[in-house]
Amino acid sequence: CGAGTCCALVQAGGPLAPGHEVLGAAVSGGMAEMAHTCRGTINLSTAHIDTEDSCNIVLSNGGRTYHLKANSEVERQRWVTALELAKAKAIHDSGDEEPASQSDKSELHGTLKTLSSKLEDLSTCNDLIAKHGAALQRSLSELENLKLPAESGEKIKAVNERATLFRITSNAMINACRDFLDLAETHSRKWQRMLQYEREQRIRLEETIEQLAKQHNSLERACRGHLTPFAPTGSVQSAKGEASDEDEETEYFDAMEDAPAFITVTADPKHHRYDSYNESTCKDLLPKKRRRTRIPDKPNYSLNLWSIMKNCIGKELSKIPMPVNFNEPLSMLQRLTEDLEYHELLDKAVKCESSTEQMCFVAAFSVSSYSTTVHRTAKPFNPLLGETYELDRLEEFGFRSLCEQVSHHPPAAAHHVYSKRGWTLWQEITIASKFRGKYLSIMPLGAIHLEFHSSGNHYVWRKVTSTVHNIIVGKLWIDQSGEIEIVNHKSKDKCQLKFTPYSYFSRDVPRKVTGVVSDADGKAHYVMSGTWDEKMECSKIVQSSHGSTSTEGKQKTVYQTLSPKVLWKKYPLPENAENMYFFSDLALTLNEPEERVAPTDSRLRPDQRLMESGRWDEANVEKQRLEEKQRAVRRRREAEAVEALEEGKDYEGYIPLWFERKVDAVTGELICVYKGGYWEAKDKQDWSTCPDIF
Repeated sequence: CGAGTCCALVQAGGPLAPGHEVLGAAVSGGMAEMAHTCRGTINLSTAHIDTEDSCNIVLSNGGRTYHLKANSEVERQRWVTALELAKAKAIHDSGDEEPASQSDKSELHGTLKTLSSKLEDLSTCNDLIAKHGAALQRSLSELENLKLPAESGEKIKAVNERATLFRITSNAMINACRDFLDLAETHSRKWQRMLQYEREQRIRLEETIEQLAKQHNSLERACRGHLTPFAPTGSVQSAKGEASDEDEETEYFDAMEDAPAFITVTADPKHHRYDSYNESTCKDLLPKKRRRTRIPDKPNYSLNLWSIMKNCIGKELSKIPMPVNFNEPLSMLQRLTEDLEYHELLDKAVKCESSTEQMCFVAAFSVSSYSTTVHRTAKPFNPLLGETYELDRLEEFGFRSLCEQVSHHPPAAAHHVYSKRGWTLWQEITIASKFRGKYLSIMPLGAIHLEFHSSGNHYVWRKVTSTVHNIIVGKLWIDQSGEIEIVNHKSKDKCQLKFTPYSYFSRDVPRKVTGVVSDADGKAHYVMSGTWDEKMECSKIVQSSHGSTSTEGKQKTVYQTLSPKVLWKKYPLPENAENMYFFSDLALTLNEPEERVAPTDSRLRPDQRLMESGRWDEANVEKQRLEEKQRAVRRRREAEAVEALEEGKDYEGYIPLWFERKVDAVTGELICVYKGGYWEAKDKQDWSTCPDIF
C-alpha cells in the first residue's frame, strides 16, 4: 500500500494530502511490484486500517505497524476513505497479484501443466474419434447406396445418426475441458491471493493470541508482586477493652450466598477454656511395608494442543479420543482413592464427643481431597468398564479401599472404604466434563457418604466444580469453586463451606475456603477458614451478635471466637515432584505393582504401565487397542439386547461385579453400594468371575 510513500512524506515533514496519484502509485503495482519497492512496504489487501484519535491513522499488517498523522480530522477522514477504496481495489483486482511464494507458483504451474497435458490427451482422442467417425459414416453411406432390403437400410441409417451424435458429444466434451482450463488459468491468481490472505490472517491471529497470553502472565506476576498483606478494613474493640486500629488477630469473612455475612473477632483466651487440637500426621505411623518413593521422570514430548482440541469444543471429555500425552499414569479410580491421603482426620473424628466438633474434622477432610489437584493439570486415564482398584492398608493405617468402574457412558465409579478404626465411606461419582474453548469444567456428580460406627452419625456431601484454565495458550492452572453443604442426617448438624473462585482483582487469599458449623437449631458453633491447597483451621465461637447491614442489604453477623486451631495441613511434595507429575507420597505408591490383586486392577493396565515407564508411543498404540476391544464388547452387548427384544425376553445389560444398585435410605437416590465378596475372593485367589478387559 502507500505505507512506504506515506512514511516518506511524514519523515520529510510534509503534511499528508489525500490524492489518487500517491495511492495509485502505491497500489497499482500490486504484488508484482512489491518485491521492487522500498523496504517497509505494507500489502494493502491484507492491511488493517484503524484510527487512534481525531488526527492519527494506524496501518498494520502482521508484525509491521505504521502510525500516520494528518493535519485535521477532516483530512484524516479523507485519507481513511482513500485508503479503504485502495484496499478494496487491491482485494478485488485479482489480475494485479501473483502467487506469493515460489513454492506456491511451482505448485500452481504444476497443476496447470497437468491440466494441459490431460487436455492434449483429450484432443488426441477427439481427433481419433473424428477420424474414425468420419470413416464409419463413409462406410455407412456406401452401405446405404447398395441395394439392400428396406429394413436393413433403415437400421444402417439409424446407426449413422448415432455415430454423428457421438461425434458431436465428444466435441462438446473437449470444448468443455478447454473452457475449464481457461477458467482455471483466469482465476488461479485470485484463488492464490485469497489463500495468501487467509494465511496472513491466521499468522496474525496466532501472534495476537500469543501476545495476549504474555500480557496475561505479565499482569498476573505484576498483581502478585504488588499484593499487600491482608488487613482488616475497620477497627474492632478487643475483648479486653483496648482499642486498636489494625488488630493482627482479627479476621474478616466475606458474605456467603444464601447465608448471613459474618466477622470473627479473637477473644481473650484467658476467659475461656478450649481444648486445642493437636496436629499429627499419618507419617508418625511407620508402615510395615516399604513403599516406593519415586517413579521414572516424565518425558519431554511436545504436542500441539490446539490441533487436537479445536474439534472437541462442546463435547463430553470422556468421548474424545485423547493421546496419553495429556494423561498422568494413574486411572480415575486411583485418583478417587487418593482422597484418602488425609484419612487420619477421620480417625480423629471418631474420638470426638461433640457432633459439631466431629463435623469440623469431616469438613477439613472434604477440603483436603482437593490439595493434590493444585499442580495436577493432567487427565487421569478413563477406566475401562469393569476395571477395579484396591488399596489395602488395613495393617498399616487400618483401612482398605475398593473402586470399580460400574458404567462407561456416562463414566461412573463406585467406591467403598472400610476402616477398623471406626468409620466407613462410600460413594458413586459420575464425572461430567465440558471443553469450552478457553477452559475445561469438571463437574463431579453424586453424593459422598460417611458413617461412624459407634455414634451412628451419617454425613453426606457433594464435590464442587473444578476448572482447568488456559487450555489453548498460557500456563495451565486449576481452580475450585462452588459450595459444599455437609449434613449429619442423625443430629441434623450442618456445615456450609464456600470455595471462593480466584480473581485477579480480589484482595482475598487465593483458593480461599470459609464456612460455619451449626447445629440442628441453626446456632453457629465453629468458624472454618483456610485454603484448599494448604490448610484448614477452625475457631470455636464464644459469642455472636448482629452487625451492620452490608451494601447488598444483608445483615452481617459478628462472631467472637477463640484463637484458630489447625485441623489439617498439606504434606510437602516429595523431592523432584515437578518431574513426576507433581505426585504426592501416596500417589507415587498407587500404581506400584502388587501381587494377588484382581486381574482387572488398574495396576495391570498395560497402556498406563507403558506411560509410567516413559514409552508413550507404545502406550498410545496399546490405549487404542484397549478402547477398540471395549467397543467390540459393547457392540456385542447391544446385539444381544436387540436379539432378546425380538424374542420378547428381558435383557439386564452390564451388571457390576462387586457392587449392586440400591436406593439410598438417606438421599433416596439409586446408587451402587458394595455387596461384598472381593476380599474373600482375594484370600482364596479365586478370580474366575472377573472379565477379561486388558
